[in-house]
Amino acid sequence: MTVLADICGYQVDLLVQGFPGKSLENGGLGWSAVVLLRGRGRVILVDTGSFSVRKTLLARLAERGIARHDVTDILLTHAHYDHMMNWTLFPAASVAICGAELDHALAEPIETSLCAELYVRALAESPQLRRLTPGAEALPGIAAIAAPGHTPHHLSFVLDDGAGRVILAADAVKNRAELLAAAGDSTQDGAASSATIANIADLWRARSGAIIVCGHDLPLLNDGDGGTYLGTRRAGILCWFGASLDDSRRIALSTNGDSP
Repeated sequence: MTVLADICGYQVDLLVQGFPGKSLENGGLGWSAVVLLRGRGRVILVDTGSFSVRKTLLARLAERGIARHDVTDILLTHAHYDHMMNWTLFPAASVAICGAELDHALAEPIETSLCAELYVRALAESPQLRRLTPGAEALPGIAAIAAPGHTPHHLSFVLDDGAGRVILAADAVKNRAELLAAAGDSTQDGAASSATIANIADLWRARSGAIIVCGHDLPLLNDGDGGTYLGTRRAGILCWFGASLDDSRRIALSTNGDSP
């Protein structure tokens, strides 16, 4: 369990780690962060991951005594497949997304879109849908801020109680490298991404001890320098390159060499 902060009446918990990498041969890797917030009578997920993380997501919730019907609210940062597909797991939750982001996802050409078109269409027609606008309070104590670039209407979410600050940046700032370089990779608008990353970096640096949760990395604590990772990266692949199921190989995808 990775509890990041108690702030604005919520316990903020990293439910699923994001990973700062992409596949070179088989399309997007899409290992994105999922954040759990509990408090004020709510159980909130910020993003829900792709279909491939479904069993992990449910298992992590169960470890915390949470069933899928217990989730009251989902905040989606944007409509890409690796951040929103599992909203269908949570029938009792309101599902909030920037209205303009949803409309943009519905209109994107299927040949180039990273949106799961059937899931996006189902959300647009669902009574669970709640359309957000940038600058609004997404939920009590949680501000929705415009963070364009990666997608035109991406939202990030900020919790600030005057002493602490937690920024749920998602793919507005996908990893530490983007944060420090103030430039985005895999973005629809590079100039907008650079401006957004600079703005979010300023928010993070302005508060000692502030935490940023990037979309595809471990959370980072503002230490006055380049940031301190919170938690230990746990990622890897089990491979079968031989002629037997017993002949497998574990490849750790971590900077510290830990096995997944």
